[in-house]
Parts: sequence; structure tokens; C-alpha cells
Amino acid sequence: MRAMLANLAPELMLSGVACILFLLGCSNKKSSRQMAPFLALIALVFVLVPVFARKSVGRLEPMDSSVVVDGIASYIRMLTPVVAILLLLLAWPTNREQTGNSALDYGNDGGEFFALFLLSIAGLMLVSVANDLILLFLALELVSIPTYIMVSISRPAAVAQEAGVKYFFLGALSVAVMLFGFSYLYGATGQINMPKIGAVLQQTIGSTGNLAAWQKMGVLLVILGLAFKMAAFPLHFYAGDVYEGAATPVTAFLAFVPKTAGFVALFKILAMVGGDDFALLPKQIAWLLWALAALSMTVGNVLGLLQSNVKRVLAYSSIAHTGYMLVGAAALAGVSDGRPVGPVALQGILFYLAAYGLMNAAAFGVLMMLPSRDGEGSAETFDDLAGQGRRHVGLGLAMAVACFSLIGMPLTVGFAGKLFLIVPALRGGMTILVIILVVNAAISAAYYLRIVGSMFLRPAAAAEQEGAMMVGGPAAPRMQVTVLIAVIGSVVATLGFGAIPQATELLLEQARVAATSPAPTTRPSGAAVASVGR
Repeated sequence: MRAMLANLAPELMLSGVACILFLLGCSNKKSSRQMAPFLALIALVFVLVPVFARKSVGRLEPMDSSVVVDGIASYIRMLTPVVAILLLLLAWPTNREQTGNSALDYGNDGGEFFALFLLSIAGLMLVSVANDLILLFLALELVSIPTYIMVSISRPAAVAQEAGVKYFFLGALSVAVMLFGFSYLYGATGQINMPKIGAVLQQTIGSTGNLAAWQKMGVLLVILGLAFKMAAFPLHFYAGDVYEGAATPVTAFLAFVPKTAGFVALFKILAMVGGDDFALLPKQIAWLLWALAALSMTVGNVLGLLQSNVKRVLAYSSIAHTGYMLVGAAALAGVSDGRPVGPVALQGILFYLAAYGLMNAAAFGVLMMLPSRDGEGSAETFDDLAGQGRRHVGLGLAMAVACFSLIGMPLTVGFAGKLFLIVPALRGGMTILVIILVVNAAISAAYYLRIVGSMFLRPAAAAEQEGAMMVGGPAAPRMQVTVLIAVIGSVVATLGFGAIPQATELLLEQARVAATSPAPTTRPSGAAVASVGR
């Protein structure tokens, strides 16, 4: 028990501060709302201490343990607080009453909002260390349930409440599908511990060359349930409405946290079936991931071309980027020169998760710092962006860097990320899927360049006045400090990890260590396999 509590130190720290913030939310005082983001920031900074202090990766822990800190868990625990700090800066309250900022208005619920923020972050980190189906389910719901509330309270508008309701009911549907899959896995193996389930599944594959029908059904339903978390086809329909309805900082949060949790859970399920190097992964599952990748990329990019709201564009962009990462997932079962491609493909996905979290924050941050055409709230449509790049060159260049990286232009982290997904897919023989990825990246350039073109090439509305700008204006000086820090940090990371080879190699090395440091609990001994199989 003491070892488990030590392994859960980051998650317990965040949960404890969240409880304090809930109590703080009982007060309607302005000072309480002002204190809430500072406590959340301190918690995120201090949570990195046990993460970096833990020097052992993948150390031996009992096979029956519900919590295992392997390489992927260490990587996610390092990445998540860093991106979360950027997201927290986007949500920092700066108006006079400390009830939000130009894009966010949670009223008197500041304590509750940041408590939910920390709980969802804790859930993501808990997903990375979960080692049985019950804990994995609870961790995924700890990620999701706070976001339902965050969407609804993010601004006092009917569109936000409508988005929250849609998100909740579709989330409940996906959970039902995922739990149905868990029930099949439990019924087919008699186990909830993931290594023991993996031992049974791998024994079946080793003897018959494929999963049994009920085992295959369980894995299929779990993958479909996780597709909602990742915003992947066919459970992607909520993304446009929810991303548009939520306040911009919450939209940025949704674009990273649930998606990352879904991918980490997917890694665990696929490793459970195919082993640490994914070599035993059945071809049917690989083809399922192939189809999900192709459809997610294509649907996301084609629908993105049809949008007039920039947040909806970024929503469908998020679906497309899920498809890009699923290309790496489809390549996990590949073999090149007799060696499995799985570890290299997993390395590419982990790198891309970090890249997407960093470059996406800059795009949302720039939207927050630009006003809408009517001067109320922040920019959301292409008309709101018209001419703003010429009037505010710094913000225009920041948005250009973010969009070029999202396209995958050279000298950006997005280019490196796509390259590290394409290479293992080619090595795994998925040439057609790579061609689909490249074509979709070209399609995405149309709407990303439309964003940049609106800022620099379209004329601004005549009614807009220079004094209406929030950047540097007297009405929001702290807005400039917090969001500007997040935007600058994102832009520097986007260019640094893409244009500086040493920085790219540093992040890639972290992803490589994570991908090649298996959890000892996912590779049981032959005796363990035999005992579980009986």
C-alpha cells in the first residue's frame, strides 16, 4: 500500500489541491477567485518534482498491482503538467471581478472551475499508470466528467449549456460501449488485471493465430469507446458543436487532455493484446485502426474546409490530427526486416502528442487575444480575424507559426511529428495509408492558410477601432501577461523542437525511452501465462 501511494504521489497531490479549491469555491469573495488559479499553478509546478525525482523507469512491481509506472507513464506525467500550465495561463482570470477573461466567464465558480481542471489533469496522469480495467475506467471518467461541467460553466450563454449537454450524453454513450467491451474481456478471460488478461489473449493468439470471437468483440468495443475520447471517426460528431460552444480556453483543454487520455488507454489495450512490442497484434485490429485513421483524417479535413467559425475549424482539425496519430497506431503491428515496428511507431505517436499539445495552445491563445468584430468577447470567426495580422504583427506571426506547424511545414515541430509517424508506417508496408496522410495534410493547408490569409490579406472592418484591441489595452493588462506568456511559450517550443536538431532529438529521445521501457507487468513469465491460462 505504501508503494502504491508513493507511485500515485502526483495524482494525489493534484486531487488534494482540487479538494481545497472546491472548499475555496464556497466563498463568493473576489479574493477567493483570485487565489484559485495561483493554487492550481503551484500544484502543477510542484507535481513535476516527484515526476523528475523518480529516476527508475519500468521498475519491477508485482504483476497484480493496480498501479505501474512504466516508461509511457513517466513520459505522460512529464508532458501533462507542462502543457497544463500553458492551458492554465489561457484560463487565467483577468477581468475586474476575477470571474474570467475576454473568452471565459465562470462567474463565481472560480474555485470549482480550477478544481475540475486539476481533477481532469490528475485523471490523465492516472490513466497512464492504470494496470487493471476498473482503475482504467475510473481514470478515464476522472478525465471526462470534469470537462462536461467545465464546458457548461465556461460562459453564461445558451450555446455553452447546449454543448455541455451534447458532450455529456454522447460521452455516456461512449462509456456504455467501452464498459460493454470491458465486460466481454472480463467474461472471456475471468480477469480484470490487464497483464493477466493479456496473458490469456496472447496465449489464444499463440495457439490459434487469432483472438476468440468474444475476445475480439471486447477489444473492438473498447476501441470504439476510446474513439470518443480521441475524437476519432465514427464517434467524432460532438467535436464541432462542443468546441464552438465552449469558451476558447476550455476548447484548448478539450483538444489535448481527453485526446491524450484516449491514446494512452489505446496503447494499453493494444499492448495487452499484442505484447510489449505489439508483435502479436492480430491483423484484423491493425486493419481496423487503418480504417479509423483514413476516415478520421479525411472526414476531419473535408469538413474543416466547410466551416466559417475558426473554433469549428480547429475542432475538425483535431479530428484530422487524431487520424494522423492513428496512422502510427495502425503501424504498431508492422514488421520490417524481421523486426517489429511497434516501438518506433509508438515513439512517433508519443512525440506527436507533445507536438500537438504545444502548437495547438498558440492558436487558441491568439484567438483569445483578438476581439470579435462587435467588440464583445474574443475572436471566433474568420470575419473577426480580418486584417488583424497587419495591425498586430506579433499575434499574426504567432498564428502563422501555429498554422504552419499544424499543416506540417518544415522547421516546425509539426513537420517532425508527421515525419516520425510516416517512417514507421512505410516500414510496416502501409504505403497507401501514408499517401492518404500526405494528401490530407495538403487538404488541411487550405483552411489553415485561410486563417493566416484572413489575418494578413483581408481588409479589416471599417467600424473597428484601434482602441478596441485587448492586447496592451488598459482594460486587460493581465490578459496580456498570462495569455501572452502561453502564446510565446508555445511558439518558442513549436519552432525550437522543429528547427533546432538538438531540441528535436531531446524530445524524440524522451519518447524513445518511453516507448522502449515496457511495464514489467505487461510481460508475464511463461509460468504466469500458464497459470492464468488454466
